[in-house]
Amino acid sequence: MNKQEFSEDLMKKAEIININIREKNLEKFYQYMNLLIEWNQKMNLTAIIEPKEIIQKHFIDSITVNKYVQEAKKVLDVGTGAGFPGIPLKIINSNCEFTLVDSLNKRIHFLEEVCQQLNLEKIQCLHARAEELARNEKYREKYDIVTSRAVARLSTLLEYMLPFIKIGGQCICMKGANIVEELEEAKKAIKELGGELEQVENIYLPESDIERNIVVIKKIKCTPNLYPRKAGIPSKQPII
Repeated sequence: MNKQEFSEDLMKKAEIININIREKNLEKFYQYMNLLIEWNQKMNLTAIIEPKEIIQKHFIDSITVNKYVQEAKKVLDVGTGAGFPGIPLKIINSNCEFTLVDSLNKRIHFLEEVCQQLNLEKIQCLHARAEELARNEKYREKYDIVTSRAVARLSTLLEYMLPFIKIGGQCICMKGANIVEELEEAKKAIKELGGELEQVENIYLPESDIERNIVVIKKIKCTPNLYPRKAGIPSKQPII
């Protein structure tokens, strides 16, 4: 896909969700897509490799949560993988400070290359497990917004996310179509970890039947020092 076709498709879909992407940022998204395709030949970053699908299922999907992020000063993306939603959100929120966390070092190498090639500032990419990083005072309860996309079930995911958030901040959990069971299962975890369910926004990606649910959890009190538990325990023994 050439740059003009790419830009037109991305702009059109972004406008449907009320986001205007500036010309210089269209160039960054195009670079990002090409780096993703290039690096994916060497390592497994994504199963989505067609440009139109990358635009829809990675870039547009990521920026559907922009309204929750755009006023924040500090954002952390847990389990960022190939940089979603963190990098697309950073591209359109240049003044916001972003931290991207992933447990696989090879992904962090890719993200550092992306940040360098795109000249992204006020962003750091950390090789760490969320359970361990959240016990570091430098990161614990320091963020306005914590995002996560397709990482774990809510009852487990919130133990990774809520310890990083300041009181008054929000978890933005990007989930698929079927969320009712997960929400019911996560009630105890939300309360135990200091959160409160604020809203669930049901959306469809532009010009598609792809359904998404954005679960917003507000931090209303400090997370007990017990949490997060040691690496691996939240996934094996979720708070339910």
